[in-house]
Amino acid sequence: MTTTTPFAAHATAVAARATDLSKVYGQGETQVVALDRVSVDFGQGRFTAIMGPSGSGKSTLMHCVAGLDSFSSGSVRIGETELSTLKDKQLTKLRRDKIGFIFQAFNLLPTLTALENITLPMDIAGRKVDKQWLEQVISMVGLAGRLSHRPTELSGGQQQRVAVARALASKPEIIFGDEPTGNLDSRSGAEVLGFLRNSVRELGQTVVMVTHDPVAASYADRVIFLADGRVVDEMHQPSADRVLDRMKDFDAKGRTS
Repeated sequence: MTTTTPFAAHATAVAARATDLSKVYGQGETQVVALDRVSVDFGQGRFTAIMGPSGSGKSTLMHCVAGLDSFSSGSVRIGETELSTLKDKQLTKLRRDKIGFIFQAFNLLPTLTALENITLPMDIAGRKVDKQWLEQVISMVGLAGRLSHRPTELSGGQQQRVAVARALASKPEIIFGDEPTGNLDSRSGAEVLGFLRNSVRELGQTVVMVTHDPVAASYADRVIFLADGRVVDEMHQPSADRVLDRMKDFDAKGRTS
């Protein structure tokens, strides 16, 4: 089912917004348009998945909106802050204070315990840890008995739970996940996705996740589909089967074009 209703109509506030966002690599004959005037809102307290064929621009979109990559033209806002107006130090502070990240690689420091990895961003920033909130996050991801363990003493699923807790611990305005279950087996992946789903439902968190997996996308409130650097469709209350059918359409068009 295709719906063209602007997402702003479904949410009381917008956590992040891209407007006419373009990203171009190279010049002349080698020029590649990774994003072609993309406009999309990400509502507060919602879980949005971004999907599309390989090379569609889905990771580029997330990296530009998250302030991890520059963009060629257009506008990106996190809350009321326009990213293009920020200098490097201001952008670094924004990412540190307002954004949480979960990557396919767990990115944990091997010499630190699970708890130390979770609180590391706040320690670096010199921010006081909200102990009550931290306990709530640790309880939600089921790490209470593993806090003194180092990454090598944890399974892949447990390491990604640490990464999820680290992203949540500082109460970011928005969390971005780039294939966060890509290195996990199906059971561990389902656990991590369940934690992200619960963070939205129980903690009011905002989550934006890039994925190629229809099952992972089914945990979201809404799926944005990209093709050739453009938003071509969106789906609310997705199921894995509906998402898979939509992705098959992209595959069929790719074979006939």
